[in-house]
Order: sequence, then structure tokens, then C-alpha cells
Amino acid sequence: MVEENADVRQAVKVYKALGEPTRLKIALLLTEERNLCCSDIMGKLESVAGSTLSHHLKQLTDSGLLDLRKDGTYIYYSVNREIAQKYAPYLLE
Repeated sequence: MVEENADVRQAVKVYKALGEPTRLKIALLLTEERNLCCSDIMGKLESVAGSTLSHHLKQLTDSGLLDLRKDGTYIYYSVNREIAQKYAPYLLE
């Protein structure tokens, strides 16, 4: 029962994160191109301010849908394929 509740909480976080159109675009972008830094993502989305993008990336990371890797001063983001496969398999199609 406890594990089931954890799965439900995880699902809610993922669906809530993907319920915002810009975050969905970010997730779709990162399924096509792995390991993008914030400036790369901003360049591809064009109409998103840096502070707004940081907020969206934090929401996606907190939901478990994105993984991050630090390399010096850069942070690279990629989709956590295990979480995506479990809760949002359409992202990987």
C-alpha cells in the first residue's frame, strides 16, 4: 500500500509538471536531444525568458522526469527514460 501511494504521488508530480505547455515542449525537446544546457534549451524555445525557463526546469527535475548533470558551471538536462516510460510513454514515441 505504501509503495502504491508513492507511485500515485510520483504520477501526480509528473502529470502536473507536464500539464503546462512550455514544460511539455521542454520534455519533448529533451527526448529528441539529450544533455542540453539551459542556454541551448532557451535558444531552441526562443520565447522563454531565462528565469522562467529555470523555473520550468526545476519543476520537471523535481517531478523526477528530468535528470541533471553538472559539468563545471553548466548544468545539462536529459529525460529520465525510466520515469518517462512509466508515467508518460508518449514522450518516447
